Amino acid sequence: MYIAMNRFKVLKGSEKDFENVWLSRDTHLNEVPGFVEFHLLKGPEREDHVLYSSHTVWRAYEDFEAWTKSEQFRKAHAGAGGNKPLYLGHPEFEGFTVLQEIKADGSRPVAAE
Repeated sequence: MYIAMNRFKVLKGSEKDFENVWLSRDTHLNEVPGFVEFHLLKGPEREDHVLYSSHTVWRAYEDFEAWTKSEQFRKAHAGAGGNKPLYLGHPEFEGFTVLQEIKADGSRPVAAE
């Protein structure tokens, strides 16, 4: 399993505009093999920004990588550059390979090597 995250420092006063961009867009994620789930997260408020993160879970890193090269990725990110006035700096990407998973039922699926 692979988790891909982007962190956004959204300027104070731009939170609703940022949220509307994300909540109204067509992600095309459900069209891509290996996609598991997506979360848009709102984090702590700082003096000049509010931290947000997009969080996708993929079956494997290779599925995520294929997404980044797909037509669906291009469609989902069309016009994203026009939203830069909402952010402080560039979004920060972080990718993680899952080493351990514990389910609510206590099961511990074995992570892929």
